[in-house]
Amino acid sequence: MMRAGAMYGRKKSKTNPKMKRYIFTIRNGIEIFDLPQTLEMLDKAADFIKGVIGKGGRILIVGTRPAAQNLVKELAEKFNMPYVIERWLGGTLTNFKTISKRIEHFKNLKADKAAGKLEKYTKKERLEMDKQIEKFNRFFGGIESLSQLPDALLVVDTTYKNHLTAVREANRLKIPIVGIINSNADPDAIVYPIPANDSARSAIAWILNKIDKAIEEAKLQKAVEQPPVAQQPAA
Repeated sequence: MMRAGAMYGRKKSKTNPKMKRYIFTIRNGIEIFDLPQTLEMLDKAADFIKGVIGKGGRILIVGTRPAAQNLVKELAEKFNMPYVIERWLGGTLTNFKTISKRIEHFKNLKADKAAGKLEKYTKKERLEMDKQIEKFNRFFGGIESLSQLPDALLVVDTTYKNHLTAVREANRLKIPIVGIINSNADPDAIVYPIPANDSARSAIAWILNKIDKAIEEAKLQKAVEQPPVAQQPAA
């Protein structure tokens, strides 16, 4: 964890006073996290995630910071989980009905293209539709399978750009959040905060690897607990 650089926070001048309880010391003006405490909170977050997955719940992973995008996509696609790695669109949660209609339109448009149903349009119209599909795929591709509100959010860097909007929407709907948070964040807005360096790829990868293992364990346990399929009697 130290090799991954997970202990580095922000400059002291940017620290949220509520984060002081997670700080071990200050080095060259940079807050240094108390790693034993970080590990403890990561374990709690992992246990929560295992519980959600074990009950068949869905977790929406949010990570639009460049250092996190590929890592988030890899984790989400490995377990067929919804994700956002481009800009968070306001209302994704709080206006889910409207977002769902846009996703459905996107899926229908893609299906029509695959079936050759767009050939009846002019070349100019098809180009416009291709641009629309590309735009939809960028913003909705990761949540295409999200047919209902998620049971939890996993957010990498809760203060990055419009991640704050995602956090507010989840809190408004009482959707629990697991968040990798830096020293400038508000831990009270996150049910399962993980205080750590949320901007270094190595640190993000280390934490997501732990979460990967938790999800894997939950899915294996769920598979073991599944009742055997009853065999049909011979005719």
